[in-house]
Amino acid sequence: MQLLLAVVSSGYAVGAALGWGSEELAEIMGDFGLSAAGLLAAVSCFTYARAIDSRERPAWLLFAFSSLMGCCGNAVWGWYEVVLGEAVPKPSLADFAFLCFAPPAIVGLLVLAKRPVTRAGWVCLGLDSWLIGGSLLTLSWSLALAHAARTAQSGAPGSVPRAALSLAYPLLDIALVSMVLVLHFRRSETNRSAVNTAIAALALTVLSDALFTSPLLSAEYQSGQLLDAGWFAGSLLLAYAPWGARRLHPGPDPVAHARAERPHSRPITGSLPALTPYLAAAVCTLGILYNVVDGRKVDRVVVFTGCTVVLALVIRQGIMLLDNIALTQELAQKENHFRSLVQGSSDVIMIAAPTGTLRYVSPAAAGVYGREAEELVGTELATLIHPEDLGRVVHEVRRFLAAPPAEEPTTRIECRFRSGGGEWLNVESTVNRHQGGLILNSRDVTERVRLQAQLQHSAEHDPLTDLPNRALFTRRVRQALTGRRAGDHSTAVLFIDLDGFKAVNDTIGHQAGDELLIEAARRLQDSVRAGDTAARLGGDEFAALILGDGSRDRSAREYQVHEIADRLRTTLSQPYRIAGSEVRVAASIGVAFADPGITPSDLMRNADLAMYRAKAGGKDRVEMYAPQMQAEVVRKAELAGRLRTALHDGEFALLHQPVVSLASGEISAVVAQARWRSAQGILFTPAEFLRVATYSEGGAGEGGAVAGEGGSTPRTAVPDASRTAELGRWLLEEAVGQAAERHRAGHDVPVAVRMTAQRLLDRSMPLGSVEALLTRNGLPSGALVLELAVSDPRVPFDDLERRLAALRRLGVLIALDGFGSGYAAISALRRLPVDMLKLDRGLVEGVVESPRLHKITAGLLRIANDLGMQSVAEGVDLPEQVMALRAMGCTHGQGMAFSGPLDEYRLRRALVRGTFPVPGGAAQPALAGGSPGGSMVIHRGSHNETPVPPA
Repeated sequence: MQLLLAVVSSGYAVGAALGWGSEELAEIMGDFGLSAAGLLAAVSCFTYARAIDSRERPAWLLFAFSSLMGCCGNAVWGWYEVVLGEAVPKPSLADFAFLCFAPPAIVGLLVLAKRPVTRAGWVCLGLDSWLIGGSLLTLSWSLALAHAARTAQSGAPGSVPRAALSLAYPLLDIALVSMVLVLHFRRSETNRSAVNTAIAALALTVLSDALFTSPLLSAEYQSGQLLDAGWFAGSLLLAYAPWGARRLHPGPDPVAHARAERPHSRPITGSLPALTPYLAAAVCTLGILYNVVDGRKVDRVVVFTGCTVVLALVIRQGIMLLDNIALTQELAQKENHFRSLVQGSSDVIMIAAPTGTLRYVSPAAAGVYGREAEELVGTELATLIHPEDLGRVVHEVRRFLAAPPAEEPTTRIECRFRSGGGEWLNVESTVNRHQGGLILNSRDVTERVRLQAQLQHSAEHDPLTDLPNRALFTRRVRQALTGRRAGDHSTAVLFIDLDGFKAVNDTIGHQAGDELLIEAARRLQDSVRAGDTAARLGGDEFAALILGDGSRDRSAREYQVHEIADRLRTTLSQPYRIAGSEVRVAASIGVAFADPGITPSDLMRNADLAMYRAKAGGKDRVEMYAPQMQAEVVRKAELAGRLRTALHDGEFALLHQPVVSLASGEISAVVAQARWRSAQGILFTPAEFLRVATYSEGGAGEGGAVAGEGGSTPRTAVPDASRTAELGRWLLEEAVGQAAERHRAGHDVPVAVRMTAQRLLDRSMPLGSVEALLTRNGLPSGALVLELAVSDPRVPFDDLERRLAALRRLGVLIALDGFGSGYAAISALRRLPVDMLKLDRGLVEGVVESPRLHKITAGLLRIANDLGMQSVAEGVDLPEQVMALRAMGCTHGQGMAFSGPLDEYRLRRALVRGTFPVPGGAAQPALAGGSPGGSMVIHRGSHNETPVPPA
């Protein structure tokens, strides 16, 4: 677009210089060519004014009207010269149109000018305009206008209109030039490219007008001459002004943005507005000197105009002087204000030269740094910064100075600063640019940094032992598995649990337990190597991270780590002197190695599994992790999930095993037992389905007893307490409900339900629930027997005694289960209200083969007989056992020698018959685990449990 403008303007100038080849073409191009260019400028400015929505719209509309007037004037001029072929009269409509060109342009320039904000600014704007206009008027009057005025005074016909017209053109041009110059120094910052182009177009037009009105050219001017090229180029430039600038700079004006970002303007450009009055006075002086040097008489107009220019200059200088005095006072007030702020601020404000030398330091340095401000001035800033922080500070300062100020006006730097006493203070500084150097607003943040470090330490360390906590330990494990140690698979994690710690808390108190943990943490910290990490994970659980040595011999490394773990176990198992007494705990340790590709969570999980395997294997030992441990956990979790689903979906069945009189073979009671019916129709015993439940954290004591509810199960399985509690409630409700139905059918046989002492004392099973259950089902007194299992030494016998007494008042019979196996059996027999004793299966199994067990069993039976209690032998599977127990005085037996667990149909058939054959006796045969006319298929459980018939 710029190239096209240059080509068209140059082509017009060349054509005008060559006379266009003919006089007729020259007149057409000089008249209608200029009219077309003016019309183009008018349409362009009008269209742009319609497209924008700002305070500039009136200015461009005025420029459009001004160009339209120029178009009309040239069209009238061409009408006379080209169409009519006669000279243009003076004055004419063309002169009227040309005279209307300048006023709209002047008003448009005023609209674009930066508006003053004070009255003094408006006065200065008017004075500047008159200074420029008066000076040009003085010079123009001396050169040409005086001659036109004298012509008008000659009194010749038509001289007055022609003289007025010859004076009007230069006067309007002078006014337009004055506004162009004033606007150049006071133009607005918005759309500066378009405004500058429009000013250049008007300036070119005014220059052509000035040449036209000069006496040298006005008499010889003809249309189509080279002077028309100036008007033509001015019109094209005005037409290009809005659109060309808009196309080049579609967004915010980058010139203004660049000027705003420019730190310092050029001194000459910044001084031109201040020099404008003096330049105007110089031009006025040149006009007067021209008359004096030429020997002419000084014209009164020149003298009057010069005097007004000088007066305007004096007034303007007076206004500027008053304005400068006010600005100086305001500047002094602000300087005093900011000096007070700087000197009274608690922050230290420092100014550093580009070389890094401190040129100013505020008085606050004495209180913050302990050094006087005068002492710091002239010091190199780098010598005051800690050497370890200097490189980082220099890098940040260089990066900040290289960044554009508009994008990053400030930055923040924190480093250590040398105080007057020689210690290092933590200082935070806000940094700004200042004449190539820096302004630093600094404050002492030593206490904040210390507090942050303390909070960070508290967040990452155990408050009791001050060892790293789980979060910090996990992070260090992650660091050990990444970085330069990523390929070292000899790194190991140890999980440590103190066996017997809970007993310390329960016996001598939690304060003693805390002291024990502190001492254990100290021993652990002293035992690990430098670089390794000892941590407390919570409670009585500790951990240690043993960093690898790069060894590729896995067996040697395992041996070395096992020795370290065993040494830790020995150290932690030494007696502790707590509260004046000697306390002993043991340590179970699990070890896991960082296998290739393992994550920190998996490594810690493996060590945890190994630690629990060590506890399950007898405690006070070291266990190395093996992959099958995780597989076993997954299998147990899957089976435990199946168990929960089965309990929710009602897949449990209730079987009953008869309790038979060893003397007569009569059925005296039935024992309720739960079975899990699988999808294949197989019934699993409690030992089989409770063994797969998730292992609890409390050890094997209580859980094993709970597992025994409803059947003969080994007391090593530790199921989920909530699931076994729910299973116990289901077993009790089903057993009472089915017993009530049998009583209504005429089978008055008590039902026995196994229950642990912990379950009986559980608050979720209040006393009223058993009474409500018996009342709701209509079960008579004496029809329910609770087989009580006491296997936990922590059971409160006082509470248990009160609970059993209350149950006996309801008519519930109490049987002491597992008699002869637990250490609490004699204590329970001595303190608890018991109606019958139930011999443990372990005694019955060896009563025939082992003389020792035979004597023990006989002694226990004599105790039961002396106390007047009934006795029940559990696990009586062989005829020899029946005869031996009967000979020793045992009254009842339960086992495969008579019958296995029966479903409801077979149980009622057995109750109808009433008796089972007794070895060595004469009782009539009854259903003994088989069915008439055929044999019974038996599914035998694990751990020698009672065989289970199919459904």
